[in-house]
Amino acid sequence: MSKTNKNPIAVFGEVLIDQFPGGQRILGGAPFNVAWHLQALGQNPCFISRIGSDETGQLIQNAMNTWGMSTAALQIDPIHPTGTVAVSFEQGEPRYEVLTEQAYDFVNPETLNLTTAYSIIYHGTLALRHPVSEQALKTLSAQTKGKIFIDVNLRDPWWQKEAVNEWLSTAYWVKLNHEEFTALSSVQSGFQNSLRETMQHFLIHYELEALVVTCGHLGAKALSQDGEFVEVFPSDQLSVVDTVGAGDAFSAVLLLGLQLGWSLSTTMARAQAFASASVTQLGATVQTLDFYQPFINEWHLSETQL
Repeated sequence: MSKTNKNPIAVFGEVLIDQFPGGQRILGGAPFNVAWHLQALGQNPCFISRIGSDETGQLIQNAMNTWGMSTAALQIDPIHPTGTVAVSFEQGEPRYEVLTEQAYDFVNPETLNLTTAYSIIYHGTLALRHPVSEQALKTLSAQTKGKIFIDVNLRDPWWQKEAVNEWLSTAYWVKLNHEEFTALSSVQSGFQNSLRETMQHFLIHYELEALVVTCGHLGAKALSQDGEFVEVFPSDQLSVVDTVGAGDAFSAVLLLGLQLGWSLSTTMARAQAFASASVTQLGATVQTLDFYQPFINEWHLSETQL
């Protein structure tokens, strides 16, 4: 069994409140969700973001403290509000109304801790829509040298193909859903091929170590630099409550597998199992450690923390 990589995982990006149609207010933001899961799974990630000096920001700080997450890299913005997203559903799929000029758009590169060596730097694409946070990530990546894991998160109108392609060129690992993959792969590939062939072209084009494409209820596919191709599928016996954050749960276990040296096939199988379990819960952040304990036991995670 592989030992834990002692260098922490850095998770950079948005933290916000998802406002649901029924009035529920649930912690969200893909990077935050990923960091939340990693914390419960014993990884103590460094979560780098920015919140407002407001009631919502205090709610986030309280939740992080209760969950045992470090707030050392969580910046406080005296001007811009903590992020909020209105969540709605169309034919069972979540839709998001993302507000502009939120605190996470203004992560200050001058106050980052650049002395820590990170094994992996995880980020999405939404938090890079503003040049201030974009510069902060560029500074972090250049100074700390962690391998880049990009979790593509295309939210109209907050992305441009050229900018996303530029970021992809910096990545070691990329994960995105089938719709995002189709939108981005068409940039450099005008031919009609199988998904596996298109994935191979994408992986070679961006010189990736691994590419993961999630396909919702059809599971996920991964292709590695050495040609290993893995497909995983969810159980058809799931009692789905909602699918918000399922991709983030998948990403968290991909990161865990990379950090702990699992094989690609093991990592994908465990990521699918964890994501499948997450859709039986309301919202993207599970509030009880009991949810995680079966995975901690089955994957022998307590032994890797020694």
